[in-house]
Amino acid sequence: MAASTRALFLSCFHGAGGGGSEVSRRLVLRPRYPSMPRRPRSAAVAGEGGEGGGRDGDLEAAAAAAAVGEEEEKVAVFAVSGMTCAACAGSVEKAVKRLPGIHDAAVDVLGGRAQVVFYPAFVSEEKIRETIQDVGFEAKLIDEEVKEKNILVCRLHIKGMTCTSCASTVESLLQVVPGVQRASVALATEEAEICYDRRIVTASQLTHAVEETGFEAILITTGDDQSRIDLKVDGTLNERSIMIMKSSVQALPGVEDIKVDTELHKITISYKPDQTGPRDLIEVIESAASGDLTVSIYPEADGRQQHRHGEIKRYRQSFLWSLVFTIPVFLTSMVFMYIPGLKDGLEKKVINMMSIGELLRWILSTPVQFVIGRKFYTGAYKALCHGSSNMDVLIALGTNTAYFYSVYSILRAASSHNYMATDFFETSSMLISFILLGKYLEILAKGKTSEAIAKLMDLAPETATMLIYDHEGNVVGEKEIDSRLIQKNDVIKVVPGGKVASDGFVIWGQSHVNESMITGESRPVAKRKGDTVIGGTVNENGVLHVRATFVGSESALAQIVRLVESAQMAKAPVQKFADQISRVFVPLVIVLSLLTWLAWFLAGRLHGYPNSWIPSSMDSFQLALQFGISVMVIACPCALGLATPTAVMVATGVGASQGVLIKGGQALESAQKVDCIVFDKTGTLTIGKPVVVNTRLFKNMVLREFYDYVAAAEVNSEHPLAKAIVEYAKKFHSEENYVWPEARDFISVAGHGVKAKVSGRAVMVGNKSFMLTSGIDIPMEALEILTEEEEKAQTAIIVVMDQEVVGIISVSDPIKPNAREVISYLKSMKVESIMVTGDNWGTANAISKEVGIENTVAEAKPENKAEKVKELQSAGKTVAMVGDGINDSPALVSADLGLAIGAGTDVAIEAADIVLMKSNLEDVITAIDLSRKTFFRIRMNYVWALGYNIIGIPIAAGVLFPSTRFRLPPWVAGAAMAASSVSVVCWSLLLRYYKSPKLGH
Repeated sequence: MAASTRALFLSCFHGAGGGGSEVSRRLVLRPRYPSMPRRPRSAAVAGEGGEGGGRDGDLEAAAAAAAVGEEEEKVAVFAVSGMTCAACAGSVEKAVKRLPGIHDAAVDVLGGRAQVVFYPAFVSEEKIRETIQDVGFEAKLIDEEVKEKNILVCRLHIKGMTCTSCASTVESLLQVVPGVQRASVALATEEAEICYDRRIVTASQLTHAVEETGFEAILITTGDDQSRIDLKVDGTLNERSIMIMKSSVQALPGVEDIKVDTELHKITISYKPDQTGPRDLIEVIESAASGDLTVSIYPEADGRQQHRHGEIKRYRQSFLWSLVFTIPVFLTSMVFMYIPGLKDGLEKKVINMMSIGELLRWILSTPVQFVIGRKFYTGAYKALCHGSSNMDVLIALGTNTAYFYSVYSILRAASSHNYMATDFFETSSMLISFILLGKYLEILAKGKTSEAIAKLMDLAPETATMLIYDHEGNVVGEKEIDSRLIQKNDVIKVVPGGKVASDGFVIWGQSHVNESMITGESRPVAKRKGDTVIGGTVNENGVLHVRATFVGSESALAQIVRLVESAQMAKAPVQKFADQISRVFVPLVIVLSLLTWLAWFLAGRLHGYPNSWIPSSMDSFQLALQFGISVMVIACPCALGLATPTAVMVATGVGASQGVLIKGGQALESAQKVDCIVFDKTGTLTIGKPVVVNTRLFKNMVLREFYDYVAAAEVNSEHPLAKAIVEYAKKFHSEENYVWPEARDFISVAGHGVKAKVSGRAVMVGNKSFMLTSGIDIPMEALEILTEEEEKAQTAIIVVMDQEVVGIISVSDPIKPNAREVISYLKSMKVESIMVTGDNWGTANAISKEVGIENTVAEAKPENKAEKVKELQSAGKTVAMVGDGINDSPALVSADLGLAIGAGTDVAIEAADIVLMKSNLEDVITAIDLSRKTFFRIRMNYVWALGYNIIGIPIAAGVLFPSTRFRLPPWVAGAAMAASSVSVVCWSLLLRYYKSPKLGH
């Protein structure tokens, strides 16, 4: 996935990024490391001189001072997304400093900023930005980032689309709207996702643009950072009360917009959730009305579900009403004609040669054609108005041809004494009835494709117990509230067996929480004070008091739902095939049906048909007409259009329910092609929580003093090995929050180690190659210990003080359960496994041997991992990268498919195409196997949809008629057309029963 997507997800999870839009280009950076330079050396000289001046400003202030003396010097501030640890920041800083003309650079990993002092005569801002991107991170000038916040993504629900042609029409028209950068319309979800510049076009204008195409559009979200809530007002609404209510609500901080619908007694308010909340809004409205109004959450279901249920109801009613008229038409034309008494009555002439049966069929079929079937007319009209054609065009042409020819035939019979009429009223009415039945079944089936999202949304509890505190912080009461009214910093009580109502952290109590419904992890997770919890999870035992942090659209559950919805909108590349066919399908079928009619008609006129060929009630014109209508109505573009999106929708939903978040059809298509997987070691093949198992000292030192030096240097690093050492060092101190000695001039070399000055001593902590490149002489005794530890699959970390090796720390990171079985199973799937790690060769070889990986690359920096991926790709392999998303970002982005190991709450910041929420290696197999089974379904859908048309159209055209006398009545062709779409959707729905492979089977 592109790095820009990572930036988008980061902004989603962390809100507005702390006011990122207000950051000026001259940003003052907060140093991330104790050794981060507070000013360039030249600035220090030009300034106050010496260390003391450092407290007067940071790097930017110094750069500004330097710029006074040297005009050519310039400061640039970049927004850098994707950095997650000190190693990332070190990589960026090192890469930038290597450029010519760089005076100094400082990187703030927490703020996601890089500030560079440079000479424009030697290097440009664009070159600096490209260098940062080459390291594997997305970089933009702050000015550009502010502009980027004007680019929003809105979602619309579109009513009335019937086939791929409709979706293509809407998509094409949206893409030419000024300000629209990208538009995607999905037929299966009946939604549009539009990336637009809000300075040029608004969401309401986009809605209007869709409605101008003839379809109804409903705004789901505008894409900005606002939350929106609908409130129901019980009481009398007049101009005065509305004015008071509006002014009171608008006075609240964070309120952006308020709309009042007096007919529905509905108030829609847009607000910023970090400044106010729904409970505050309700209290203000009720107090402003002096008790005359009662306000509550508007009782309405999800808009899309409401539309789905309404559409199902409409099609069911239309179908039932059509049966009321169609069944008598069918009986009078095909059943009663064979019952002697009834036949005589129906053949009784009314006017000249027009019979009672013909008149009855005309009367009964007319409401079906023009009232019940009016939606086909409106759909065809809208399509033709915009120069396109769809299924409605075919149905309208086919049924109208049958209907109006029948009208002509019986009117001619009524005006003639010898003309015998032949009508096709049963064709038009039965066609419409069967198509309505097919659409009804199709919508029912399509509704089940998004069942997984509905289940996710239902996880949130309806009510929550909020604790009430006095001024001294004591709990004085409880109040049950609607869970949608929870605001940030509310404290929620969660009882055993109850659901956690919102994301937050525990401030009191301890328990075990079942997070399987969110992360897929089956074992309950222990929670105590300070631990985070996810909304929608179930508290197993014990009472918890949880302070709400992320509510509403900011919650992890909402983020996961939004990610799955976005994935279902994303088109797989294979769908382009169907889109290309659909563009020419309907016009081609119309031409083909006309040619069919003309061929049969001319054949009958010029050469004549044997008497046995033509039914007694037909002439050659009528027979040719029937073939033409059958061709027109049997052709179905809908099945082609539904073949891919329905399968992708079901697959992404099923994946989410099993803890595998797939970010769209592109990821699915890439996954099924994977034949090589590159694994990171730490946190991927291993548990990722290393522990110190042994310490060897070469100098007479107190062990506590030794670890004080090491921990002081390592505390600035985010690497798992560094964290393990710091945790071990804490055991030598009884204080809970012991302060380590200050580390100065801290430098982190990604994948190798760190160095810093601690209490006057130069401390280096890292691997063997780090020491050798730094010119450190490693004694033979230490080398023997290194070899010994590496053979045990343990990582040996060398500690150097003042250029002398003083000790070796052995750290072990246990291999994940089933790692060997996973590698073995992948081999059976014909997928090659490779391990790439920054660890030493000895440990890497020991680990790879234990898990069964034959190809290993060790002592690799983050950029080396990306290079290895590209090397494999150049060899013709489709490469997947599996990493923990920390130091593996460059490789995750470079790979054809990035799979990130990460917890559910970290979904939005992963630089991957697929997120394995349970952090289990087995899910790598699940992701690949699910994608393969999904694309098998998609291929079978295309085989069915294309095969149906390839076989059905010639049969409808009458190729079998000369030899077998078999002809396909138009109403049967219409039923077959309806069945094709239903069958494609049902075939995709079988993915709902997908079970992930079991290891050892």
